Amino acid sequence: MVIIIRVSICINITTIKLRDINIYNTLTKKVDKFVPNEPGKVKMYTCGPTVYHFAHIGNLRSYLVEDILEKYLRYAGYDVKRVMNITDVGHLTSDADSGEDKMLKGAKREHKTVMEIAKFYRDAFFSDCGKLNIKTPDVVEPATNCIPEFIHMIEVLIEKGYAYVAGGNVYFDTSKLKEYYVLSNQNEEELQVGVRDDVEEDDNKKNKTDFVLWFTKSKFDSQELKWDSPWGVGYPGWHIECSCISMKHLGEYLDIHCGGVDNIFPHHTNEIAQSESYIGHKWCNYWFHVQHLNDKSGKMSKSKGEFLTVSLLEEKGYNPLVYRLFCLQSHYRKPLLFSYDVMDNVKTTYEKLVKRTSSLSKEGEVDKEIFEKYQNEFADAMGNDLNTSQAVTVLYDVLKADTNDATKRALVEDFDSVLSLDLLKEQEEKTADDGLKAMVEDMIAKRNAARKEKDFAAADAIRDELLSKGIEIKDTREGTVWKLI
Repeated sequence: MVIIIRVSICINITTIKLRDINIYNTLTKKVDKFVPNEPGKVKMYTCGPTVYHFAHIGNLRSYLVEDILEKYLRYAGYDVKRVMNITDVGHLTSDADSGEDKMLKGAKREHKTVMEIAKFYRDAFFSDCGKLNIKTPDVVEPATNCIPEFIHMIEVLIEKGYAYVAGGNVYFDTSKLKEYYVLSNQNEEELQVGVRDDVEEDDNKKNKTDFVLWFTKSKFDSQELKWDSPWGVGYPGWHIECSCISMKHLGEYLDIHCGGVDNIFPHHTNEIAQSESYIGHKWCNYWFHVQHLNDKSGKMSKSKGEFLTVSLLEEKGYNPLVYRLFCLQSHYRKPLLFSYDVMDNVKTTYEKLVKRTSSLSKEGEVDKEIFEKYQNEFADAMGNDLNTSQAVTVLYDVLKADTNDATKRALVEDFDSVLSLDLLKEQEEKTADDGLKAMVEDMIAKRNAARKEKDFAAADAIRDELLSKGIEIKDTREGTVWKLI
């Protein structure tokens, strides 16, 4: 898999205690104070991509917001371990256990194997995340790595009476639960609104809401990826993988589970059902969901045919971080309407912001009192259900504040450890370029001195050292010139 490493250097003016964080909890349907199971430590799980196609920017809004949540938790003083799955098997074109496996669909579309498709689009996903400054989770686990764990969980669910075998497949029995729709106030009929009429009814199910834990060839004989199991050769259902991967790396007590609002039902609902039936106690305390990105025709999705990707935004002249700022300017629990007119305005805003922050001087002493004042305002905004738009307002307040550049720069650097807009990158790159120029010119001067002393061995050694650093020098009538190679 692709590993993306980003190093953020922040100025710690004060020792930050654990800050209060309040987030909307889909489980309780209200804004709750965040209290992890273990003081100071956060176990966080993110539903990862199904890697059968490029991620569209609607998908990426969820990952972007989850990235901000993780970074703010770290900023607030918490030790965070974040895990994400990669779905490379088992996710059908209908979330209700019907249709074709999405991975197989992608393989047929491009005349490749499922694993070739999985690797290509997994790499593309992390490349897009890198462009958006989305941090790679601490653990990224493909579903195909965990087949033994899936089989074990299913065996336990059968033993406990929560699952049954029918028609060769294994199903979770939702009738065994006191409450199934724990994440929604809606009833079954309401949740099924919009489900396609052409979806074939599964006669093997005892109850309409039962879901597949393990498919066998009796259901999909064309499936490319298959494994031996106690119930026949087959493959896991989509819902089982997140439960197992989370428990494999984070244990039986999870603090925060993240995803888009479209994951609430049936995916996250089914995760809770099977996980708590398996372990025998409450599994996750906080459920964090991000609203859709819409265009004029409604929710963005791959099913519409052409869809917006990070690469397409780049082709149209947008820095991907313009899209990040676009998302930051709206609350994550509100649907966000995309248009190029709005993106043009945000692009102008972003360019002006970078120009302003990059002009800030490092000279002078940081005013600790002012630093702490604005740092607290930023933390108050972020701790209030991740109010990123207010946090950006605090950033602008800093730039307008009656204080010196050193204080403003320190605050920008501090905030950007969460916002990740590369607000000082231009200045840092210029500083790096200036440092490189000074180093090369110093070594050229030493080489010229060695040549003057007829110490050609020393002169050649300096030339070779520069070459090893990717710098080529050439002697001309006007003097020695250099270039990067």
